[in-house]
Amino acid sequence: MRLLVLGGTEFVGRAVVEAAVRRGWEVTVFHRGRHRPPPGVRALHGDRTAPDGLAALAGDDAWDAVVDTWSAAPRAVRETARLLRGRAGRYVHVSSRSVYAFPPTGDRALVEGASAGAEQTDYALDKRGGELAAVESFGTDRALLVRAGLILGPYENVGRLPWWLTRIARGGPVLAPGPRELRLQYIDVRDLAEWTLGAIERGLGGPYDLVSPPGHTTMGAFLEACVAITGGRAELRWTDPDVVLGAGIEPWTQLPVWVPPDSDLFDALHTSDVSRALATGLTCRAVEETVADTWAWLQNLGGVAPQRPDRTSKGLDPEVEAKVLGLTGGVPDTTP
Repeated sequence: MRLLVLGGTEFVGRAVVEAAVRRGWEVTVFHRGRHRPPPGVRALHGDRTAPDGLAALAGDDAWDAVVDTWSAAPRAVRETARLLRGRAGRYVHVSSRSVYAFPPTGDRALVEGASAGAEQTDYALDKRGGELAAVESFGTDRALLVRAGLILGPYENVGRLPWWLTRIARGGPVLAPGPRELRLQYIDVRDLAEWTLGAIERGLGGPYDLVSPPGHTTMGAFLEACVAITGGRAELRWTDPDVVLGAGIEPWTQLPVWVPPDSDLFDALHTSDVSRALATGLTCRAVEETVADTWAWLQNLGGVAPQRPDRTSKGLDPEVEAKVLGLTGGVPDTTP
């Protein structure tokens, strides 16, 4: 298989490239040159936001599939897909479950107002516009839309799991947002990569929600795995969701991964039906493996994870955490 990855040097793109190389595929990456691509690939340089930025792709090269992780202006996806539609067998757009209308509806309505030729607006419209751009050039049979949920794992440059690992590694009482048995959905970036490559081999097209089954892990298991892998010096203090929200703490951003139960946000993030993905080969590794491998990667970097400049910083101010724990005391974790 000949694969072109647009990007390919960070997080999702890098995981896809490494998985393809392991399969023995011939891989080309097209990127700005800011980061070194994985070994064993051919690199082309260009900037999709610049005039003539696709010049390096304008030759006669052909690929069995293209993987595109773009999340800004949909017009960049449209321009690339139009350029490649006669030279690529399949176009994979790594999209997001954010393309569904919020609050969630039973009919899984999509966000309105997206356009394949639009400039950058907001994340949901940009991702939906990218989907439309891919389908415009490749059709519903040859455009694969990977609607990913929460993505965790090595190479994360968004700041969710790295923040939890760094915070818990500091030790001491940790504000653990409850309930402990809160069911979570996420996808390890390497499982996303493997499913995507398998979908290319199967010739799949159309939209697929890609995240673990509901309840693949819990908030308790997730944070306890972080405590175990970082040395066990932290004490999880389980805190009622009403207390967390009453303190003005923002779910998802100040306490990454967590959102309160019985909320529209929880329904949107952690209750997705992924039966189609499971039926087409999706497998999800244990949360302990995701946490351990991310910690090992983070340690190899000296403890500081990369951060995308177009994403908000994550995490809770230590003074806010201490204040909330001081007021409530939390509930100490009594796990043996």
